[in-house]
Amino acid sequence: MSETIAPAIDWWTLLTDPDYLANPHPDLTRIRKMGAVHLDEPSGIYFVLGHEAFNAMVRAPEMGRDTRLWTNGWSRPESKARDPLSYELFSEFQRQMVNADPPDHRRMRDVYEKAFRPAEIPPLRPMIEAEARELADALPEGEPVDFMTGFANHLPLRVVRNLFRISPEMDPALARWNAALVKIGDIMMSQDQKREALEALRAYKAFLREHLEAERGNAENRLIALALEALDDGIMDEEETLNNLKGLVSGNETTVNVLGNGLLTLMRNPSQFNRLRANPDLMRTAIEEMMRYEPAINFILRVAIRDFELDGMTLPAGSLALGLICAINRDPARFADAETFDIARKPNAQVIFGGGPHVCIGAALARLEVDVALSVLMDRFSRIEPAGEPVWWTDRTNQRGLERLPVRLWR
Repeated sequence: MSETIAPAIDWWTLLTDPDYLANPHPDLTRIRKMGAVHLDEPSGIYFVLGHEAFNAMVRAPEMGRDTRLWTNGWSRPESKARDPLSYELFSEFQRQMVNADPPDHRRMRDVYEKAFRPAEIPPLRPMIEAEARELADALPEGEPVDFMTGFANHLPLRVVRNLFRISPEMDPALARWNAALVKIGDIMMSQDQKREALEALRAYKAFLREHLEAERGNAENRLIALALEALDDGIMDEEETLNNLKGLVSGNETTVNVLGNGLLTLMRNPSQFNRLRANPDLMRTAIEEMMRYEPAINFILRVAIRDFELDGMTLPAGSLALGLICAINRDPARFADAETFDIARKPNAQVIFGGGPHVCIGAALARLEVDVALSVLMDRFSRIEPAGEPVWWTDRTNQRGLERLPVRLWR
């Protein structure tokens, strides 16, 4: 198979187009029909739109997450000279498990993975339910309310704050830092966004450094205890410890997006929403289908450690590849009736949590939060309906979610 080169595709205009960010599916369906893997010649970046190709990429030992290996990336001497702010930001952000390749990735992930195994997550349900009920009880009845600012933005933040035993007084600061740091996942950032992200990153680390010492000796704070044990035993140094903690504390944005995108999809498919109400045992498959149908992220990246053959193409060492999740999750070669929202779909190989060794460590927790949130909302409200047009975020190219979701709720 020869390389698929599509000069008509202006990838960077497309990926930042507000219309695309609100509804990428028509464009991605058209492009996916042209091939599962595309090379953007000007940038040397590969775009992966096929499910089979994506899964091969994320599981291949030739493909990793260390962006320092990216030939045209931020760490090259010419890039550093051209954009020293990017070099400063990504140098401070780099050293954490999400950006590491073996053996460093496994060394760091082993520290926390035991706390995020699926068997460890169900005991958190009462805490999550208490937070969800408090938020749901504060929502007005019969009046328009923004679901994002009234519920979705708060629940995942409260959950992670409780897990790390962080004071509720920190909520505004955490939300502000998270909003700045979420832009780091974008391929393109303005200089102002880079400065804001760097300031947020440093503020996060300063707070976590103090929090670590304040919680030292508190056996009930399991995640902090694991971090301190690894730090004291030399498994991780301070920079790795702080960056990994920052990643775990700030990693709730995807869950925020799943809540908003999921409720929007249910309201747009009222027969499926009613089906879920009548059959709550479908909650598990419904959550997977929400994440498949309207993914909470736009892309997942990998960097070629060595030359890698993918769908008949050679990705040279140092190449950056982006898996476009909205295309992958609706690939008709993998999903029957891919454009149909079906809460009973099974199996459902949606990929918003990635795959291979870098599969999201918090996936089980995110699923539980969505399960609890929707269960509480359906228990509290007999009707949940749109109260206006949703507004998608258009100032970010990776995190895919709603800035506003107007709803009306009736008890």
